[in-house]
Amino acid sequence: MNDTVQIDTLTKVAGGGVKGGGMVAQRLLDSGFNVNALRTNDTLRKDEWKLYDTALVEVARKNLIGVADLMRKGLVLRLNNALGITRVEWETVTEMTPADITMSGISESQNDRVEFALTGIPVPIIHKDFNINVRALEASRRTGQPLDTMQIERSTRMVVERIESMLWLGYTGLGSNNTIFGYTNATNRNTGSVTASWATAATGDQYLTDLLAMIQKMVDDNMFGPWGLYVPITAFVRMGNDFKANSDKTILQRLLEVPGIEFIKPTKELTASNVVMVNFAKDVVDMIDGIQPTLVEWDSHGGFVKHFKVLAIMLPRVRNDAELQSGIVHYS
Repeated sequence: MNDTVQIDTLTKVAGGGVKGGGMVAQRLLDSGFNVNALRTNDTLRKDEWKLYDTALVEVARKNLIGVADLMRKGLVLRLNNALGITRVEWETVTEMTPADITMSGISESQNDRVEFALTGIPVPIIHKDFNINVRALEASRRTGQPLDTMQIERSTRMVVERIESMLWLGYTGLGSNNTIFGYTNATNRNTGSVTASWATAATGDQYLTDLLAMIQKMVDDNMFGPWGLYVPITAFVRMGNDFKANSDKTILQRLLEVPGIEFIKPTKELTASNVVMVNFAKDVVDMIDGIQPTLVEWDSHGGFVKHFKVLAIMLPRVRNDAELQSGIVHYS
């Protein structure tokens, strides 16, 4: 079996120009790295693109939980021409001393200035590939049967699950000094321990005690909500129990009565007794949104193999200020 791999390149030419060494690279180059250049009707017809895109969107919606919450709240940093951006940088700023209160307003207040520090993260592409033999594609058209969407559904799920996972666990696979931080590995997140395992043993009172302790961590860092609480699936199921013996409220209902708690949601990304509270604000966390899950295509082997790639440029940007105050609390 001949496992031929096609590698497209970009090469500098005389006069400072660039040429593409391959169909994919050349199409991207000619379009100014517009990903839509790889979404033409040359291979797939309009209805076939529609079928694939519908399957992609449906899978993406089902598998985004924490990411969807950030998008819904408008906590997004949108990147134009994301394929041409490999790193995002921003500044953290220190706080100033309090303002003076005087009757005349003439006396000079304490001279002050903020200090800035530069930080940043890499911007990778998350992608999964599959292919279709051109004969299978043509057979589908001749018989009138729609294309099988299993491959795109699974590819999309792999991409979306990786994006969601980065929000919770971060990612360290891009080398030293290129860590992408998530809710449970951010350096300056607030941490603590639950009184008893939320997944197996905690009573209603212990759930409430831990929740109030997490809120205190938020308040100590000047993070005043609204707050979202994420828990393991097993812990969420246990919250259906009575808050106390013969209570008219479940644990979940009682916790949602605490001022400032906007929601409590389960996620498979948290296991055992890991619990995460997030203060939804732009200076705490947002999603870098360069390209949402998108399908592109190209061919090889003289057009006999049609290659498809589900790709996305989406990753979390977990932030803190120069005083190391964070709006994330992680208990375990």
